Amino acid sequence: MGTTISRALLMNWKEIDQPNESGATHFTEQQREGTCLVQIYYWAYESNINITTNDGYTALHIAAQNGYIPMVNFLLENNIDYSPKPNDKNNPFHLALLYNHMEVVDILLEAKFDINATNMRQQTPLHIAAEQRNIDLVEKLLKAGCDLQIADKQGKTPLGVAARSNHILIVDMIIKAERYYALKKGIAENSQEGEEEETLTFKQDHSLKTSNIRSSLWNMAYKEFKPDEWKRLAQEWLFTEAQIKAIEEQWTGNENYKEHGNRMLMIWLHGVLLAKENPIKCLYEKLLQMGHLQLAENFRMVSSNSKTTEAKKCRIS
Repeated sequence: MGTTISRALLMNWKEIDQPNESGATHFTEQQREGTCLVQIYYWAYESNINITTNDGYTALHIAAQNGYIPMVNFLLENNIDYSPKPNDKNNPFHLALLYNHMEVVDILLEAKFDINATNMRQQTPLHIAAEQRNIDLVEKLLKAGCDLQIADKQGKTPLGVAARSNHILIVDMIIKAERYYALKKGIAENSQEGEEEETLTFKQDHSLKTSNIRSSLWNMAYKEFKPDEWKRLAQEWLFTEAQIKAIEEQWTGNENYKEHGNRMLMIWLHGVLLAKENPIKCLYEKLLQMGHLQLAENFRMVSSNSKTTEAKKCRIS
């Protein structure tokens, strides 16, 4: 009955793209209501799927916000204009993220949606993912190669947003990504084709292959480092001031430098392993260069006793 009435109304709709007071056409209104026949009506009456409402929403905005996966696919297959607009309050990618429709996010990523487009607060999707503490989405965006240096209206990059939210896992992931992409050209030259994508991750490392060396680095950070030594080592490894500051945002008490040092070492290890370098050799040489003869030797001995030579072969996984 409802279908018959809807069809009859459409048959008498003189201007199918005529907007109402809010700027919505019959097509967008039906979509907002979740009408299952909207695709059929579109084909039958050739609606303009690119018309925007007064608030700047297209059919894709509505579909992304409501998680209408078939409609998102339909609109993309029929070449809807999904290029972000300068006056967008939130673009479809932002809306899918804000309403936690991860399948829509995946579809838009696959469609090569501009993941660096900003909303009215000049936030990229990574800003929002960091603000919402969404580790899985942060990982998706980092692996997709999003711009890490765009600042929002408050002057905060995604790293600054994550540090402000005190989400240390996301802070460390973004720093890993910043360092990885800064060195990507050199890494790519030394990597086998296809191997990098398979092993790349920016999440916390829980691999059994790296457990011994991670344990040795933890001991060094907590039992050997003096308050400012981790920072000196970070500077030697070309951590930026912003990255060091983001790590220091975490407060765990008067001896928080120990945790800061451990986090810095885990970030450094991530990059060294991706570069297919020997972390034991790299650290030993750097400590000697800095004049930490005993610390270098202690690390070498601990590493040898715990059989961390296996770390030469380990990869991020």
